[in-house]
Amino acid sequence: MTDGVAVPELRRGAIGLREVTFQSITAMAPGAAVAASIPAGAAFAGGNLPFSVLLALIACMFTAVSIGELASRIPSAGSLAAYGAKALHPIVGFFIGWGYVFVYALVPALVFLQLGFTVAATLNLEFHSYPANLWWPWSLVGMLIVFTINYRGITTSARAGTILGAIEIVVFGVLAVLFIAKAGGHNTMSVFGTTDTPKAFHGITGVIAGSVYSLLAFAGFEAAAPLAEEAKSPKVTIRRGILAATLGIGIFYVFTTYAVTVFYGPGKFATFNSASSWQALAKSSFGLFWILVFFAIINSTLANGNAGTNVSTRMGYALARVNVFPKALAQISQKYKTPSTAAITQLVITVVATLFLGLEYNPINGFAVDGTIITIVVVAVYILMNLASLVYFLRHEREHFHILLHGVIPIIGMVVLVPALFAGAGIPVFSFISPLPAPISYAGPIVGVWMVLGIVFLFYKRAKSPQAIGAIADVFTEDPNAVNVSSN
Repeated sequence: MTDGVAVPELRRGAIGLREVTFQSITAMAPGAAVAASIPAGAAFAGGNLPFSVLLALIACMFTAVSIGELASRIPSAGSLAAYGAKALHPIVGFFIGWGYVFVYALVPALVFLQLGFTVAATLNLEFHSYPANLWWPWSLVGMLIVFTINYRGITTSARAGTILGAIEIVVFGVLAVLFIAKAGGHNTMSVFGTTDTPKAFHGITGVIAGSVYSLLAFAGFEAAAPLAEEAKSPKVTIRRGILAATLGIGIFYVFTTYAVTVFYGPGKFATFNSASSWQALAKSSFGLFWILVFFAIINSTLANGNAGTNVSTRMGYALARVNVFPKALAQISQKYKTPSTAAITQLVITVVATLFLGLEYNPINGFAVDGTIITIVVVAVYILMNLASLVYFLRHEREHFHILLHGVIPIIGMVVLVPALFAGAGIPVFSFISPLPAPISYAGPIVGVWMVLGIVFLFYKRAKSPQAIGAIADVFTEDPNAVNVSSN
């Protein structure tokens, strides 16, 4: 209740384990990741990139376990912000929410930039009269599609995510099988060793470097967490969904990367770094199959935009209903039970960010800037989630503290993510990290400015509504009809 008025609620129990799992799956954008994100590690790992992806999977599973343990205790639309507030401190929870909402508000812009330049480049290649720089109409079309799906409710959004996610997985999975079959006698388990790394990063150094860049393909595996208040049996469902998505897509990544590596040739795989390479290989080897790959990549961007919008709107809603963010973001559509104002706000942010980044820097550079901003914040939040899991069970449920689940795993999870944090920020602490060129180098300062604004906003909010920050940890209770909300 807020001043005696019932707090508008999301649609309780609207989705099950399948939809929750695909929320996390589509947030990772497996089709786009296989085609573009993972190959970025080939420059470091070369023909041993499958080994790098396997290591990245193991690393991400540590954090997935930590987040899953917290989700099983603190089911909330505030998700990671609520976890941090409850386990560490409300101010930590505020900054997690401040950063998390910021980057997930930018996720749709990231994928719609990719949608725009992928469609434009492909049309230009097939029909030379089409201008390669006319990318933005396709981005706008994608935004309207996702907004319509998302606004019509979590059931529609989750079902669409399930269908879209299944399509991209099937297309790339089938193509991977074809690659393996055509590779024939060139199939080899040596790709899970260290003998095919480039000379500049020879051996295990190259494999580890490749795994750092492969970690970026897993970003979003925790995206099911903000749907806790709309999921059936959230304390069980969210945890299972996060773990199933991380493990399942991780295996998918290893399988597809293995397939394309043995088909292309481990010895020359260091040159496989273009988003069009999967399309090109499909076209040269299997004719019109490339069209399915093209549509799978487009499909992946739409699914990822939908999942990112779910995260940003639910987190915004959760923080608004406790009076941290403007109350308007807590408004719920009576018909669809979605955060209506938050959804419209997200659409405006997406349009502005996409057009600004794409027109100011060109869509590919804009994509890189946006992706780097997201990487810096998300990896930092993952590190905090491991710490939160460790501290939560020591402080609040010591009797349930498990040395492996709540001790060893969170500590390892923090350690293995540190190189990815430095890589995302372009800080050359490790030999395989290079300073980032402009405009990608702007990402670090942009994140810094946003966090400074967060400090200013925090002081303002504590002066005006001193109870609001503390309420972040209390946005959900075991009784789904009882929400503890600040009245300030």
